[in-house]
Amino acid sequence: MYEKERGLYIAHCSNGALSITGKMANRHGLIAGATGTGKTVTLQVMAETFCQAGVPCFMADMKGDLSGISQVGKMSGFIEKRLPEFGIENPEFQACPVRFYDVYGEQGHPMRATVSQMGPLLLSRILQLNETQSGILNILFRLADEQGLLLDDLKDLRSMLNWMGDHAKEITLKYGTVTSMSIGAIQRAILQLENQGADKFFGLPSFDIQDLLAVEGGKGVMSVLAADKLMMQPKLYSTFLLWLLSELYTTLPEVGDLPLPKLVFFFDEAHMLFTDTSKALLDKIEQVIRLVRSKGVGIYFITQSPTDIPENILGQLGNRVQHALRAYTPKDQKAVKTAADTFRANPAFKTDEAIMNLETGEALVSFLDEKGAPNMVERAKVLFPLSQIGAVTEGQRLDIIKQSRIYGKYDTPVDRESAFEVLLAKAEQTALAEAESTIPAESTTPTKEEKKKPGIMSKVFKAIITAITSTVAAILGTYVSDKVTGKKTKSRTSATGRVVKNATSAATRSVTKELTRDILGNLIK
Repeated sequence: MYEKERGLYIAHCSNGALSITGKMANRHGLIAGATGTGKTVTLQVMAETFCQAGVPCFMADMKGDLSGISQVGKMSGFIEKRLPEFGIENPEFQACPVRFYDVYGEQGHPMRATVSQMGPLLLSRILQLNETQSGILNILFRLADEQGLLLDDLKDLRSMLNWMGDHAKEITLKYGTVTSMSIGAIQRAILQLENQGADKFFGLPSFDIQDLLAVEGGKGVMSVLAADKLMMQPKLYSTFLLWLLSELYTTLPEVGDLPLPKLVFFFDEAHMLFTDTSKALLDKIEQVIRLVRSKGVGIYFITQSPTDIPENILGQLGNRVQHALRAYTPKDQKAVKTAADTFRANPAFKTDEAIMNLETGEALVSFLDEKGAPNMVERAKVLFPLSQIGAVTEGQRLDIIKQSRIYGKYDTPVDRESAFEVLLAKAEQTALAEAESTIPAESTTPTKEEKKKPGIMSKVFKAIITAITSTVAAILGTYVSDKVTGKKTKSRTSATGRVVKNATSAATRSVTKELTRDILGNLIK
């Protein structure tokens, strides 16, 4: 519980209350311990203490247990037994204002980011790309920026990769080698990411970091991320939270050490953040953690052992709560020794032995003093939560979601004109232009060859002249023959008619044959 004179009251030892100093709360912290030793309850106690002080918090809920922070707690036999230890007679059970979030949009408000916001470094981590493939992704972002193409979702990313494959030669000459093999590998990684449901995360409307800084009724709003499904994809989970931290770092102004932090960020299952992490990304994580405290943000890692955290980052975690560790193997014993060495020793007990003998709800605690130096480690008992321990029902969760002030803000996805639409339109225009270029253009001016070829009408005229000539010749021939033979006029006239009729029919057949041959010839050409 929070009291100005005592600070952020978290635990109690033989020497009295152990509290986090308000202006040192942004110096980050660590909650460590084996499974089942009370880490989640300690996280809940810390979060609701910050809430009462007016400090909003963000936390990932791995099993649904933290959703109970939204409900009023109640007395139990366990709590009643511990009241005298803390000098509390009548605890004021209370709930915290909560907003539920879910990357998949199933158990809370959707949380989205665009591909551009994620950037090539974090995106390479999600896609698990090698150095060469990461280089191609960097080229892709550079090209999209130069051409003014928006990268909102995964289909934009895929369209850009296809375009790069079609223009690989030009791109290689200017930016470096781009191969179809590497592009294919990235495409397969994107497909795998889509199969995991990550396509729901990339898009619009993107999440506004300012929504994490809300305060209602003087209490800090608890932003609880449903992570039971998300943690099954460790790369997506850790990269998403790292993106949130990066956004906070780039968005918030410098404020230095405030009396209380503007936001406290709890990073559960923190070992996922550092597993198989490239040096470039590790350097970025270290930079963000080191500098984000000047933005008024405190980061608290929750993990099983301090050895899960790289030394350069572990050294920046000043406020520590260490629950019990088990040491059954030489490796475990080494981890216990390492954890003990991170504390400022207390002559009253041996730290490494105490770590192995702590009971559930008990911890070794060391917070920073007013000057930023670590206090001597104390063996203490962590306070009990004033909110509900355990998960809420689906009905309670749905009611809280619908009553939220941001209800409807992120629920409907938006698909604006971005790289996919622009490149598709360009591809259609190119295809249309190529199709038109294959059709020969009509010409009104005949070529020399066409001029030499007789037209249909000239052929018809020629056929008619030929037919008339033949007819006249036939008539004259018949007349001359009659004269020579001395046939009668009647017979001559009758014979002449037959000749003319036959000749006319022959002419008609000749013209028809000529026309048919010419028309068919033009159709076949």
